[in-house]
Amino acid sequence: MQMPTLALAYLPLILVAATAITVMLGIAWRRDHRVTVAVSVLGLTLALIAQIMAWNVLPLTTPLLAFDGLAVLGGVLILASTLACAVLAHAYFETFQGPREEFYLLLLCAAAGGLVLAASRHLASLFLGLELLSMPLYGMLAYAFHERRSLEAGIKYLILSAAASAFLLFGMALVYAQTGELELNALVVSLSDGAGAWGLAGAGMMLVGLGFKLSVVPFHLWTPDVYEGGPGPAATFLATASKVAVFMLLLRLVMTAPAFQGEWLHTLLWVLALASMLVGNLLALTQSNLKRLLGYSSIAHFGYMLLVLIVADGLAAEAGGVYLITYVLATLAAFGVVILVSSATDGEDAGSLHYYRGLFWRRPILTAVMTVAMLSLAGIPATVGFIGKFYLIALGVEAERWWLVGGIIAGSAIGLYYYLRVIVTLFLAEPGMQRRDASADWAVRAGGLVVLGAAVLVILLGLYPAPMIALANAAGGMIAP
Repeated sequence: MQMPTLALAYLPLILVAATAITVMLGIAWRRDHRVTVAVSVLGLTLALIAQIMAWNVLPLTTPLLAFDGLAVLGGVLILASTLACAVLAHAYFETFQGPREEFYLLLLCAAAGGLVLAASRHLASLFLGLELLSMPLYGMLAYAFHERRSLEAGIKYLILSAAASAFLLFGMALVYAQTGELELNALVVSLSDGAGAWGLAGAGMMLVGLGFKLSVVPFHLWTPDVYEGGPGPAATFLATASKVAVFMLLLRLVMTAPAFQGEWLHTLLWVLALASMLVGNLLALTQSNLKRLLGYSSIAHFGYMLLVLIVADGLAAEAGGVYLITYVLATLAAFGVVILVSSATDGEDAGSLHYYRGLFWRRPILTAVMTVAMLSLAGIPATVGFIGKFYLIALGVEAERWWLVGGIIAGSAIGLYYYLRVIVTLFLAEPGMQRRDASADWAVRAGGLVVLGAAVLVILLGLYPAPMIALANAAGGMIAP
């Protein structure tokens, strides 16, 4: 393996880490919000370019990390989401009375953890990446410390995430005791020869830990509360980059390890998937807070995506890549609107639906962005979300997983109701309603351009999905053993 080739594979992670160090030194020298944002955006942009260039050296493996198609696609989505969050955070914290620069330091550290986790092929790098991703989120979610809900979200995520990490770490210890292996592929091969009581217990505890990070049922109870209480940019990162990293790790596991084709695991994932689809959508029906609604919606969407882990063959990797792209774009657009309407100095975020009542008559373009995002999450044709749902249903039909196909269709039908309820609210006007608006020049600011760009991509890729499909197909075709 040539050193320049390996250096190119590591370059995105190196650039993100170097940017974090630069931001930290800048904070120690002189605080300047605009300079901190500029440095963060520049570093993330260079890392994103380096991540795209890394396609030329795939696949590569090191003892701890696997640089393959899934790692690079996951890295692109993580860096793009982090870049969007950094730009939106500038608008969110613009008038914040207190230290603002540390938020970007935490954001960069979490992005570095996501890159490590998405490329992990060893239990040591898996745990290191997961904790480097999770720990900055504690501070990010509690960053609006003057708000009780923000502190509550940070503490709740801290306690429950620590419990999930304890399950994961103890599960790793049991699996190691059974197999004597830490490298994931060797570990799974050992388990396939005979897991034993300790191996099964360890695998189950690891599934609990990772299930918490994906917020699948029954490990989902923290999600709506944390989404509601956390500052908009932190909740956006948690909903996009954090979940992409964990899902890419699980997708590599099931695609490369024959032991994950066992019927017992399929049955377990089948139950979790169906429960997540139905519980997420049904609970979203009763929500009057947009951020909580998006939290329950994310539970349902990752329930849909568990179908990819169950099938783990044929179109699975391509379908997973396509659906992740569609989910990230629509989620960034939806949360972006919430962030632009909210502010860190106006009390809690504009999460309640009544804030958006009649938004069309005040901010019609912003309303169009939210409408496009909701239609995409619902899977309506002419949006990118329809392509993702079509791929999942095609995958389920190909694998003859009829109950899961039925669950996706039923969940999508239920979801259509609450997504349309949000859209209808945007067009209703009633005198005397409590209102909060984005600034008049939101569309020419950096945050507005990010939100508009996400909405345009939702439509363009919905009408012409070939580039997205080619990207997901290429990622699925280059999976390191």
